Amino acid sequence: MALIALVVVVLSLEPVVATVGGLMQIAFFLAIAFFLFLLWRERRGDLESWSDWNRKLFYASIVLAVVDIGLAVGFGFPAGVGAFAFFVVLGTCAYVVVRIWRLEHRY
Repeated sequence: MALIALVVVVLSLEPVVATVGGLMQIAFFLAIAFFLFLLWRERRGDLESWSDWNRKLFYASIVLAVVDIGLAVGFGFPAGVGAFAFFVVLGTCAYVVVRIWRLEHRY
């Protein structure tokens, strides 16, 4: 890794660094999506026993969170009001997921 960085610096290959950075952002986003898919696949039996409304709301909040993170990765992390909106949406999605999980796991 250090050798590659040295070659990039010596040969002034800044576009290569920008391209690799973009590819790493995409790979990170795909890793998050794959992790969420694995969680869903493992727990889908539990989720199917939930009420329709709670299940749809749970899925919608997860999809919205993935879209929110995807927009931040794709367009660059927002600043100012955009960053506030990013965290509000992400926090709201997390609240909905946790709230529904707790509602459906009361015994």
